[in-house]
Amino acid sequence: MAKDKTIYYCTECGSTQLKWAGKCPDCGAWNSMEERKVSKKSRKVKIGSKSTPRPLKANRQKKLKRITTRIDEFDRVLGGGFVTGSVLLLGGEPGVGKSTLMLQILDRIKDKECIYFSGEESEEQIRMRADRLQIQNGEILLSCENSMEKIMHFMDKMNPDIVVIDSIQTIYSEQLTNIPGSITQVKECSGQLTRKAKEIGCITIFVGHITKSGNIAGPKVMEHLVDTVLYLEGGENNLYRVLRSMKNRFGSTNEVGIFSMDESGLNPVKNPSSFFLSERNSDAPGTAIAVSMEGTRPFLIEIQALVTASSYGNPQRTAHGIGYKRLAMLIAVLEKRAGYQMGTQDVFVNIVGGMKIDETAINLSLVAAMASSFRDVSLPSDSAFIGEVGLVGEVRSVPFIKQRVKEASKFGYKNIYLPQKNVKNLNVEGVILTGVNSIEHFFNLVF
Repeated sequence: MAKDKTIYYCTECGSTQLKWAGKCPDCGAWNSMEERKVSKKSRKVKIGSKSTPRPLKANRQKKLKRITTRIDEFDRVLGGGFVTGSVLLLGGEPGVGKSTLMLQILDRIKDKECIYFSGEESEEQIRMRADRLQIQNGEILLSCENSMEKIMHFMDKMNPDIVVIDSIQTIYSEQLTNIPGSITQVKECSGQLTRKAKEIGCITIFVGHITKSGNIAGPKVMEHLVDTVLYLEGGENNLYRVLRSMKNRFGSTNEVGIFSMDESGLNPVKNPSSFFLSERNSDAPGTAIAVSMEGTRPFLIEIQALVTASSYGNPQRTAHGIGYKRLAMLIAVLEKRAGYQMGTQDVFVNIVGGMKIDETAINLSLVAAMASSFRDVSLPSDSAFIGEVGLVGEVRSVPFIKQRVKEASKFGYKNIYLPQKNVKNLNVEGVILTGVNSIEHFFNLVF
């Protein structure tokens, strides 16, 4: 009879070691190694027909079947809707609207059998939310089961089209002694449920919590198992929510969906530009319009900057919506290349609406807003700014320039400042295109 083997398991990253260590050799976490007993019982492996290798051309004529949710912003992120048999992982902060979004999606999908497994709320709580959201689809099946074996039994017995598991961290396997939410439980349950979903061709959605660092709680291998990883972003004080695709085997990872949150739930925002510019005061110094691209969609955002003399020994640098390091870099460029004395100034930068923008095409707008606040001079109200600013002060070209200019023109911005290289062969009716090659050249034209 084979003896059980003792291993040490890291609760942070899931790695296994033969010896205990105070610090995990893989992720560097301290005091995260736990002792586990591994049985060496041998078992027979059944070899099925699916294990037989087949030619690549065998499935080339088979097209993916998609199920649309009739929520345009969600379908946009998925690449056209759910793919039959796919597994999705939706993460987000507590209270951001993950469960609300799932109920709204199931409500929109007609003529499909849907099961909602909730391990956190009672059926009465879910019904109360459904009443508040005015859910019309009364055929959605509810269950507060959080045993993996029982959930898989229901999936086999009922063969549903869509299954939602809210949340994956509450599901446990009765064959494991670990507590629900531990890395071992999450890893085993997500793996087993993913295999079951692929076997019966059921669309399965895992709802997951996120850690303080912003990552989905549980082992990283869970994100590798699923087909699509989605993040629902937006703070409690923001009216909007942004749905981002971090991984998508059946579509692009560059698309985002934008929703507004109110008492009726999450409402798709079809025109983000008007949503973010609805309360803009164009006459105030320190505000500039940037044209950002999220996937294939351009939209306008307002960038506000406040530059004021520092009252403390060390000037403050605060950025909301952009990285702090990018703000520090642009301040240094203003000092070195344009002669702005920012060393004694407090600088605060904010992207209105709480958006988080990573692309560098908004750099020229950031520089313009800070210079406007520093000089206490308003920028032209009908102007928008597009361009990347380099370390030597040059304004570099950006992609999708025609789509950006058309979006700005649609909202009445007739003076567009953009990189000189992007002006070539670009002609948009009713818009004045002003090419700039450096921030010195830009400031001479604007101020």
